[in-house]
Amino acid sequence: MRKRNWIIIDLVIVFVLLALDQFTKQLAIEYLKDKPARVIIKNVFELNYLENHGSAFGMLQNQKFFLIFVGVLFMGIVLFFLLKLPENKKFYPVHVCLSAVIAGGIGNMIDRIRFDHVVDFFSFVLINFPIFNVADCYIVVAITILFILFIFVFKEEDLDFLSFKQNKYREMK
Repeated sequence: MRKRNWIIIDLVIVFVLLALDQFTKQLAIEYLKDKPARVIIKNVFELNYLENHGSAFGMLQNQKFFLIFVGVLFMGIVLFFLLKLPENKKFYPVHVCLSAVIAGGIGNMIDRIRFDHVVDFFSFVLINFPIFNVADCYIVVAITILFILFIFVFKEEDLDFLSFKQNKYREMK
């Protein structure tokens, strides 16, 4: 598949996932804000509205501009790798995962810009895990899959495209 086609597919993935994230957050605002938690599985899982003014696990509270700056920087790095991916079907899952990471990052940045906080609502009360959202799920699942791929599937030579050397053939001269 050609690079241009992959860029189009990546954009479609980002926009679909981003729309789903924003839709679920809008539902959380409408149906969960200022209301008691909705128990899905008693003592295990609830839908509980939370306005997170920080980053993961509530760190960096009220650091909106810093978090947006870091988010934009991180999105740029992810986009760089996405555009450098070889046109090889072995890398199709990487395209999907990087697109999911971008969608998750943009989804949370939209919240920070629009509301000055990120809307979170999934709550695992069984283990007292921090409340999170759909965008966070995209990022965590995609990074986990990428980790597994890069550790167990790809060989070192598969990752030569990440080299910053301009041209391998020049080294041979």
